[in-house]
Amino acid sequence: MEKIVGIKFKNTSKVYYFAPENPNANYDVGQGVIVETAKGLEYGIVVFGLKEVDDDDVVKPLKPIIRKTTKKDDDLIRENEKKIPNAIKIAEEKVLKNQLDMKIVGAEYSFDGKKIIFYFTADCRIDFRELVKDLAQAFKIRIELRQIGIRDETKLIGGLGPCGRECCCSSCVPDFKKVSIKMAKNQGLSLNPTKISGLCGRLMCCLEYENGYYADVCKKMPKQGGQVSTPEGNGVVISNNMLKLLVKVKITKGDGSEIYKDFPLSDIKFNKSHNDKPDEDENLDDLKELLD
Repeated sequence: MEKIVGIKFKNTSKVYYFAPENPNANYDVGQGVIVETAKGLEYGIVVFGLKEVDDDDVVKPLKPIIRKTTKKDDDLIRENEKKIPNAIKIAEEKVLKNQLDMKIVGAEYSFDGKKIIFYFTADCRIDFRELVKDLAQAFKIRIELRQIGIRDETKLIGGLGPCGRECCCSSCVPDFKKVSIKMAKNQGLSLNPTKISGLCGRLMCCLEYENGYYADVCKKMPKQGGQVSTPEGNGVVISNNMLKLLVKVKITKGDGSEIYKDFPLSDIKFNKSHNDKPDEDENLDDLKELLD
C-alpha cells in the first residue's frame, strides 16, 4: 500500500497524487501546500488528506509535498493573482505591436514569481520569438508562451453552458474525453449543431457521461419509424423514452383513424436485428466541424 495526498492545482479539476512530507503528516481539505512538479515548485490545494491506496493505482515515483503553505506564501499567491490582468494587457499590446494573428486568453505566474506563462490561441503556428523578447524586456522575468486549443480555452476561461450550469470542462471534468455524434444519436437528441455544441463550438462534454447507459438501452429499443407489434395491433414507432423505457407508437385502425399511445418496452415486439444496421440515408456532413 502507498500513502498519498490528493492535490488540485489552479484552473484544473484533475486530482494529482503526491507523497506526504512524512508518514504521519496530517492535511486538511482546502489547505494550501507547496509541491514539487516537473515545472518546479508549485502551489496546490488539498482535495483529500492522507490515505492508502494500492501500489498499482499510483505512478511511481511520487513527487513529494515540500511543506504546508505559510501566511507569506498565501500573500505571495495573492500578489501574483493581482498582477495577471495587467500582464495580459501588456501581452496584448505586444501582440498588436508585432502584428501577430493570435489571441492571449490567460496568464499564470509561477509560485516563486520568476516565470510567467501566457496561454494563447491561433489558427496556425506562430513565430513569436520577437514577442518573447519584448515580453522578457517588459517583465524582466522568464517568459513562456503556450498555444492551446479551443476546448482548452473554454476550460481556462470558464462560463455557463446551455444547461445553465458552469461548463463541465472548467468545473468537474479532469480530462477531455472523445465525444462523438453517435453519443447524441444514442440519447435521441436533435443533431442540430446549435443544440449539441458547447461554448467552445465542439460537441458537449456531457454527452459522454451517460453514454454507457444510453448505448445499452438503444440496442434494446425499436428504431424510430420502424414497424412494431403491440397488444393493440401493429404500428409505427414515433419516439422512444429511454429513461422510462416507453415506446410511442402510431396505430392505424381499420376505419382509417389513427391513435398514438405509449407502450412499455416489454409489451413491444419487433425485429431487433434491424438495430444493428447503420443509418444509410443519414447525412452528417454539416456536423463534421463539431468532431475532434
